[in-house]
Amino acid sequence: MTEVPVARRKADTLYFQLAGEIAHAIASGVLQAGEKLPSIRKLSSQRQVSLSTVMEAYRELEDRALIEVRPQSGFYVRNKPSVLIAPELTQPPQSPSDVVIDPMWLPATLARLHDIKIDFGFAILAPALFPNQQLQRLLAQVTRQDPDLIADYGRPAGDVELRRQIARRALNWGGQFEADEILITQGAIEALNLCLRAVTQPGDVVAIESPSYFGLLQILESFQLKALEIPTHPQTGISIEALEFATRNGEVKACVLLPNFSNPLGSLMPDENKRRLVELLAERHIPLIEDDLYGEFYYKGERPRPAKAFDKEGNVMLISSFTKTVAPGFRIGWVVAGKYHQKIEQLKFINTFSNAMPLQRTIARFLESGGYDHHLRRLRRACHEQVGHAVAAIERAFPADTRLYVPQGGYVFWVELNAAVNTLQLLQQALKEGISFTPGSLFSPSHSYGHCLRICCNETWSNRHERAIERLGELIQLQIGQPLP
Repeated sequence: MTEVPVARRKADTLYFQLAGEIAHAIASGVLQAGEKLPSIRKLSSQRQVSLSTVMEAYRELEDRALIEVRPQSGFYVRNKPSVLIAPELTQPPQSPSDVVIDPMWLPATLARLHDIKIDFGFAILAPALFPNQQLQRLLAQVTRQDPDLIADYGRPAGDVELRRQIARRALNWGGQFEADEILITQGAIEALNLCLRAVTQPGDVVAIESPSYFGLLQILESFQLKALEIPTHPQTGISIEALEFATRNGEVKACVLLPNFSNPLGSLMPDENKRRLVELLAERHIPLIEDDLYGEFYYKGERPRPAKAFDKEGNVMLISSFTKTVAPGFRIGWVVAGKYHQKIEQLKFINTFSNAMPLQRTIARFLESGGYDHHLRRLRRACHEQVGHAVAAIERAFPADTRLYVPQGGYVFWVELNAAVNTLQLLQQALKEGISFTPGSLFSPSHSYGHCLRICCNETWSNRHERAIERLGELIQLQIGQPLP
């Protein structure tokens, strides 16, 4: 069997060897498409291996797209190999445009106006995925040990303990900055607001990925900034060549990007591209605002480095937050702003002055205790599984000409449908049945991508989610005039 010699070079020989044997059985026809595999417990007993070994073997086979999990049913040999093609480089308009977002179609608006039962629209994870009880206990402990924190305004820069912990974590990806270079903010949204206010004024042009998340577009609209959409690939992120061409005339005053698991594409920019990006923008004196909200959501290997890791000039403003990963209600974000730090700290002082000290200290203790890393391991695994289920369901239910790229991290991905599909109309139909998603046109100032949509995998997968995807597939087929199976 060819898999075994390769497997012996892996860290866990046993699970990889088991996966190789099952893969060989599938390839040779011993296990047929659609056939149910033994349960984890049964195979563990049959092969006299641990439950964790079988679980890892099945995960490996899922990653190879050889098997799939069906909710409340078990593991099955996939009926077919993946046939969905990844989308190509986007082709947005080449000139800057004003930003006008219709709030009617934003996920928050839809949640207020409709009875949504299955929500693929909100990029906010379900409460059950967060360590709420742990944080509750830590918060009580923090305020019991130091009750005066409740009366402490704090400094605009934020709690020094939290800033030290953030600086220590940054060492994992090569971050070389001190606690004094970090500024705590009211979530990533305030950080983004402050960064844009520091380097732009109304009427300026800001280069962005295309498509780009609507939260950024709303901020650009509120600041009366123009957006220049740059072609972006679902796998590797923004085109450096296109950005180089677009910034030749000196019109672009800032650039806002998500190099790690972008929203909505889920793309991951290679390190070499990050280096070229940082060098290009520094050479042209264009500040880079890097949103690294999803950098901790990698599925395998090491945490991807932010573009900030390649910054030698202090030209990159790195933004992140604990809102997506651990405590949405705490609203704690942060920014390392390089040479723009002083200006942003001044803006923070007149904007919100400071963040709640007890909440900052609680997150600092959670980081220090190792609880954050333990939580992240479980969260990454959950997001990976949820995305895998959603992709497999779309593969079964959507038309054959559907395109999507399976991300290497995060919990959102981009789906490109037949050009005849209008996803705004599709959403209107889906809402009548309690299903929500985000239509592609919300991610573009030029309202491009009308045949695309974003799927968020924000809660544990179930048969209800499976049926919702099936129904979306039926609605798509009805819209383009294809007969239902």
